[in-house]
Amino acid sequence: MNFAYNENQVMIADMIRKFGEEHIRPKMMEWDEAQTFPVEVFKKLGELGLMGVLVPTEYGGSGFSYTEYVTAIVELSRICGSIGLSMAAHNSLCTGHIMTFGNEEQKKKYLPKLATAEFIGAWGLTEVGTGSDSGGMNTTAVLEGDHYVINGSKNFITHGKSGDVAVVIVRTGQKGDSHGMTAFVIEKGTPGFTAGRKENKLGMRASETCELIFVNCKVHKSQMLGKVGDGFIQAMKVLDGGRISIASLGVGIAKGAYDASVKYAKEREQFGKPISQFQAIAFKLADMVTEIEAAELLTYKAADMKNKGEKMTKEGAIAKYYSSEVAVRVSTDAVQIFGGYGYTKDFPVEKYYRDSKLCTIGEGTSEIQKLVISREILK
Repeated sequence: MNFAYNENQVMIADMIRKFGEEHIRPKMMEWDEAQTFPVEVFKKLGELGLMGVLVPTEYGGSGFSYTEYVTAIVELSRICGSIGLSMAAHNSLCTGHIMTFGNEEQKKKYLPKLATAEFIGAWGLTEVGTGSDSGGMNTTAVLEGDHYVINGSKNFITHGKSGDVAVVIVRTGQKGDSHGMTAFVIEKGTPGFTAGRKENKLGMRASETCELIFVNCKVHKSQMLGKVGDGFIQAMKVLDGGRISIASLGVGIAKGAYDASVKYAKEREQFGKPISQFQAIAFKLADMVTEIEAAELLTYKAADMKNKGEKMTKEGAIAKYYSSEVAVRVSTDAVQIFGGYGYTKDFPVEKYYRDSKLCTIGEGTSEIQKLVISREILK
């Protein structure tokens, strides 16, 4: 196996590093403090082709594989987890759902706008009482003539307020029935479809998280993705790819925290020498880089299987589980290496520390990943 970056990965990594230094790093703490979702940054990322990484060129996308997609998320998250998260959610969830399950008319209508970030995409599965137990959702869609009338709400939705279009999975059958849910594409401005409360979060604060509220929202049946009852099955397949996104996010955050730690350990002196020369610090760095490399390999393995069209439910869950936990461990050690300064916002690692925790929760908690992995190996 060749583990070196291919030509496209090198190009993407260099482009993102330059873009990040100019457009992200100078303002990311300001966005974090104010919980500002920087829409203008994502419009620029759209111009660079990063909001449609996986979208075929015929629909205005970059037409890259999951290998390049992982690289893009890692490099963005290495700078700012919030930007990496929003880019990933837009690509893998909303855009990915339409790309995978939409008909030709739906693809032509939405993919070009999503790929260029003319539209920002959202994706709604979670509800207040149904996080991991998404099959117990309460939001319903009832057919009346040529329209479905949707009532209920979704929460913890990335881009819930700023998104121009959302893919939403709602209940059209019995609660708990895996074939009782259906997916719809709903545009902002549709009567009865509004954004609710914006969450005040620990980390990932520049990635917007809001409620979606539906009150007698009429959606034409042409906006359905696939068939009635396919929604939950579609969502599980979308989340298979989404786990690669979060694994990549974890790798990027861990790399950012590690980079900052190595730099600081070489510069910070105590007892007449850099703290990197103390075994306690050097061994922390050794553990950090070892776990990062393992997480990265697991992530690229899942991405390679996805590229080949192979079933990668187990591998995606393993990558997501391990990488997200590594991000937390590495960022925790980074704060420890920085000591008191690591606890202040004047230095970068406290943000990696706060951002990392979402990786163990979003798109399936670590416990859910263990459930997926154990079910796969015990089949």
